[in-house]
Amino acid sequence: MKKFAALLMVLALCMASLPVMAESADLSNVKLGVILLHDEDSTYDLNFINGVLEAAETLGLSEEQVIMMRNIPESDACYEAALELVDEGCNLIFANSFGHESFMIKAAKECPEVEFCHATGTKAHTEGLSNFHNAFAAIYEGRYLAGIAAGMKLNEIKAAGNLKGEVPMMGYVGAFPYAEVISGYTSFYLGAKSVCPDVQMKVQFTGSWYDYNAENAAATALIGVGCDLISQHADSMGAPTACEDAGIPNVSYNGSTVENCPNTFIVSSRINWAPYFEYIVNQVAAGEAIAADWTGTIATGSVVLTDVNEKAAAAGTIEAIEAAKAAFINGEIKVFDTAADNFILVGGAKLESYIADVDDMGDYIPETEVVFEGFFHESEFRSAPYFDVKLDGIELLNN
Repeated sequence: MKKFAALLMVLALCMASLPVMAESADLSNVKLGVILLHDEDSTYDLNFINGVLEAAETLGLSEEQVIMMRNIPESDACYEAALELVDEGCNLIFANSFGHESFMIKAAKECPEVEFCHATGTKAHTEGLSNFHNAFAAIYEGRYLAGIAAGMKLNEIKAAGNLKGEVPMMGYVGAFPYAEVISGYTSFYLGAKSVCPDVQMKVQFTGSWYDYNAENAAATALIGVGCDLISQHADSMGAPTACEDAGIPNVSYNGSTVENCPNTFIVSSRINWAPYFEYIVNQVAAGEAIAADWTGTIATGSVVLTDVNEKAAAAGTIEAIEAAKAAFINGEIKVFDTAADNFILVGGAKLESYIADVDDMGDYIPETEVVFEGFFHESEFRSAPYFDVKLDGIELLNN
């Protein structure tokens, strides 16, 4: 019975992930407020800003219908910003940082007539508020594709006899050892390993989502211990700049860095937030419910890659990415395929079962079986990632 209920939840979340638009809705009654942790200087926040602007243009929203509030910290300042947006007439409010969630929930409880949406959060399905919603995307699909580009570059370096060590070694600059970051670097590693079987990876955490100096230092340290290529899950230009300065190939995140790093930037994965903004605006305009958890995918246009920089990428990278993208869309690739030869836990075991902490009640008690049908069902029981499995071949330098 439990498994049947779980499958129903998966089906519901998959349906919710589709950006179904309300038909013939009058958009004039919608005013969107957006709360941003940083501003355009952060690649993370810039990606949201671009998503809002793209959706507004597609929908024909006027400038008066969209208000963006920048540099709002994860504190009561978020709650106050939300109430200010309500006073400005916003009936749809979105916040983009994990730490904004509790303050958005507080505002949602006080303003039941307003819809509150939040990226990267975990509590919509447990709070049970009809006007509070979480959203994310299966960015692990995009990171897997970016990993393929990395693996092909490592093969090229190896064939030329230019590896720093005995095996191809990637470095990864991560913000925190959270499930979101673990899911990201693991999918990147699995993508690389699908084309470069002997690849290994070292991960250096910075303890911050946005710290140029720390990210630059982490990338420099990884280069110093023999990494042949660097990727990241952090929001500044610190790591890409370190790579450009050292002449080390780089796979970025949230947008192209080719303008500043023309010699080393290969490709970047990112979440395209425009489909979600279009979805929630149309739902509010039509007076229809917004999904409690929404997970975009490659198939919905919510997970995308930048153009490949052919100056830095290995030959054939574009074709390999396109082939894998098609395989994702038709269901041939599952990123966390627990039966795959390259999916080996630290210690050499296979993953047969995993109870994840999906409900995230603050007690860190896992409650949901997420491995069945031969793979780990990431971002299906809630939109935010909960994959926190440690795989062989990935060394955490400062966990």
